[in-house]
Amino acid sequence: MHPIQHAQTRPDHPAVIMAGSGASMSFGEMDAEANRFAHLLRARGFKPDDAFAVLLENRIEFYTLIWGSQRAGTMLVPISTRLTAPEIAYIIRDSQAKLLITSRAFDDVLPGVRAECPDLPVLMMDGEGNESFADAMSAQSTKPIDDQTAGLVMLYSSGTTGRPKGIRPKPPEDPDPQAINPFLGLATMGAGMPADGTMIYLSPAPLYHAAPIGWSSTVHRLGGTVVMMEKFDPEAALAAIEKYKVTDSQWVPTHFVRMLKLPDEVRSKYDLSSHKRALHAAAPCPVPIKQQMIEWWGPIVNEYYAGSESIGMTMIHSPDWLTHPGSVGRAIHGKLHICGPGGEELPAGQDGLIFFENDILPTYHNDPDKTKDAMHPEGWMTLGDIGHVDEDGFLYLTDRKSHMIISGGVNIYPQEIENLLVSHDKVMDAAVIGAPDPDLGEKVVAVVQPADMSDAGEALEQELRDYLSPQLARIKMPKLFDFRPDLPREANGKLYKRELRDEYAAKAQESA
Repeated sequence: MHPIQHAQTRPDHPAVIMAGSGASMSFGEMDAEANRFAHLLRARGFKPDDAFAVLLENRIEFYTLIWGSQRAGTMLVPISTRLTAPEIAYIIRDSQAKLLITSRAFDDVLPGVRAECPDLPVLMMDGEGNESFADAMSAQSTKPIDDQTAGLVMLYSSGTTGRPKGIRPKPPEDPDPQAINPFLGLATMGAGMPADGTMIYLSPAPLYHAAPIGWSSTVHRLGGTVVMMEKFDPEAALAAIEKYKVTDSQWVPTHFVRMLKLPDEVRSKYDLSSHKRALHAAAPCPVPIKQQMIEWWGPIVNEYYAGSESIGMTMIHSPDWLTHPGSVGRAIHGKLHICGPGGEELPAGQDGLIFFENDILPTYHNDPDKTKDAMHPEGWMTLGDIGHVDEDGFLYLTDRKSHMIISGGVNIYPQEIENLLVSHDKVMDAAVIGAPDPDLGEKVVAVVQPADMSDAGEALEQELRDYLSPQLARIKMPKLFDFRPDLPREANGKLYKRELRDEYAAKAQESA
């Protein structure tokens, strides 16, 4: 199954609809534009495995780049729209990208990128002259290129704990772009996505991230329609489900929290009856949040655990989650191993580093040390998460290894505290970090975004302490509450704790 085939059999069927504007692109149109882009790449000297970078907001042309690259055998490198000019330039250099495709939405960072990469060709979606993407495309043929080859996507980690890591996938065994994709089985048999072309899939997150680009591409392979939100808004997401009769969707826990904070009259005004499957991942979902979502949407809320590295995946459907609350499911791709500090496998119930055993493992581009650090002596690979399995083989996530706080010699995992905080009615978002402390080594700091910033202050702090006290050991209680109107969170749900930790470390150094 491939969009090329759907363009031949159902050329007028919508492949992409922009949720806000209603602009759409059919499979026939997407096929023609993808062919144009493949020709454009060849005209610019791109050979299979050559890389180009994409810095774009959610817009319909993104899929032209995805499927054109999939025919030209090239490496598409999507870049987070939240990064600074030096971070963007680092990814461009590290990936050896020979072209940057972007838009005027990034005029604030482009001068810095151009300064650091002066010889890099740039095409602008809304550009002029030699940098006009539209003009470059109009000169190309809509017929397929002669040497169609399957392309790849090289994702970079969010850089939440340091410089982004390029995740270089293994080349496909079959270079035919229409070859069977192994993840179709995970989509249909694991997630239950229909393969008959009836799927209407809502994608509320930025397309540069692994889950949206991966799942929406799979939807296209299955002949379904992607409804892409320009930007997530909780009420607009519900409206899109009603308007476009969405059957499937993809979320992160932050989306759930924001939708649940909507007034009851807003939550109940939209018809969600078409909605059959709601996938979520990217971060552990607090148990009370997941329970509320299942109560609201019914037992259609399904969760998986995976990573950009594609080394393994677990999945759990609502019925199993209700009997194993907090779990992210059993392994459906790769084999799970939970290991202690010395690499020894741990019994059920004990927290350790999560590894996946898999025949196909990626490498971190230009960074053999990071690749080595992620590997177990047995050849398994980790995403850096801590967790345990129960007697039934269900996996539970505890936290990221890199997020662990060591206070007074005690290991503290912030996720537990964050999950409790976001479950409070007056909290919209929360980040718990370790800040330097002369006595304890690190102290627990809760950076909190109130639902209403006017509530910020001593009274809310005391209310939160009273709320946490019965559920949290004293050593885990935040020593400091810091109220802010927003947190440095990616639109894909990832929290930039590094920025907060760096800020507190700098404050400690100044006061030393």
